[in-house]
Amino acid sequence: MRESTAIFRQRLHTGAAPLPDSFSVACAAQRIPHRLLAQVDSFIELFDRVTRSRAWIDNATAGAPAFIRSPRSEACFFSAWDFHLPPARPGDWQLIEFNDNGSGFLFAAQVNRIYYEAFLSGDRDVVPPPAFDEFARQLQAMIVAEAGNFLGGDGPDGVLILDDEESLRSGHFRAEHQWLAAICHQCGWRAQTAAPQALQWNGAQLIVGGEPFDFVINRSTDFLWESDVFSALRQAFDSGGVYIAPNPFSFVTRSDKRLLEWLSRPEWDRDLGITAEERALLSRHVPETRLLREDNIEGLAARKSALVFKPARGHAGLGVLDSHEVGRHRLRRLLAKEECYVAQRRVDRSQLRDVDNHPLWADLRVWSWRGRRYGISGRASRSVDGLDLDAPGGWLPTFEMR
Repeated sequence: MRESTAIFRQRLHTGAAPLPDSFSVACAAQRIPHRLLAQVDSFIELFDRVTRSRAWIDNATAGAPAFIRSPRSEACFFSAWDFHLPPARPGDWQLIEFNDNGSGFLFAAQVNRIYYEAFLSGDRDVVPPPAFDEFARQLQAMIVAEAGNFLGGDGPDGVLILDDEESLRSGHFRAEHQWLAAICHQCGWRAQTAAPQALQWNGAQLIVGGEPFDFVINRSTDFLWESDVFSALRQAFDSGGVYIAPNPFSFVTRSDKRLLEWLSRPEWDRDLGITAEERALLSRHVPETRLLREDNIEGLAARKSALVFKPARGHAGLGVLDSHEVGRHRLRRLLAKEECYVAQRRVDRSQLRDVDNHPLWADLRVWSWRGRRYGISGRASRSVDGLDLDAPGGWLPTFEMR
């Protein structure tokens, strides 16, 4: 075991695609039964169907800026659904949130394969994760399909991986951007990373460094492009001639955490076109979520120990409030500052131990594209409540069991 552990840890940071030293990986494995993942697949199919319906889109985009309200056909290939699997009732898994900007898909593929080869290759009950080269070919095929669907032709004319300046300089996933660019280069596509400040719109094309790009993989966390630096990207989006995913339309209709209230509660079903059968599945697997309003502050404050409070536009656990930080006065201050928060029923995570017997608490992340699940992972936290990914915690090798 110790020899396998040493090999695993060494291989994570060496070879053709080494993980950054700052990227922590737990030395443990999460095993998910095929039956549970099949249920998750059916749920994701329902999620896609509901959030892409005309009734849902009309309600979700009401009041949004005009450039956001027109439906878009892009389907982001790194969309991610995050679930908690309560230890006493793993079959009662719960959707915690959805992210059209689901980081870690390349890192997770590498982590899973390396762990599998070090520890699990002889276990016939484990579905072998794809080798990294095969995973890369799957991503290439998704890009070809998305480009063909949106742009026509057999591939993109320049792939731009967009992120904010600070993230490109020192962000946790900047190496993943470079890996993705290299995967595009293998197909002969021009590909590079850039910040919004580098973009220009010439009236017909999106230009970076004097070259046109018609396929934008958007990793920015300015989800609604409100800053002036996004003006060229907004013009390209309005033109309809540049593929951009994710984008403000997908955020407003799918990723905004306020939508979890509609998914978890039946009050809006008639307006949203949600059927009784769909409601039964949604209510079973989406924990009660409430948008913070003036008329529910007292009730939410009274139940704070059973709730998690998080910003509607948050990401990576930023802005999440512990229950001891929450009271009616704090909640009123959030409303006064027009900070949009939701309160979600707290759901326990599964617990496991690493090779050194450290306790860790894990979630499940699922990547799916146009109804096809292609990646799973998890994040193992040192904290029972928060998301503390420092060692011995970190991203968690995760495997489907036959």
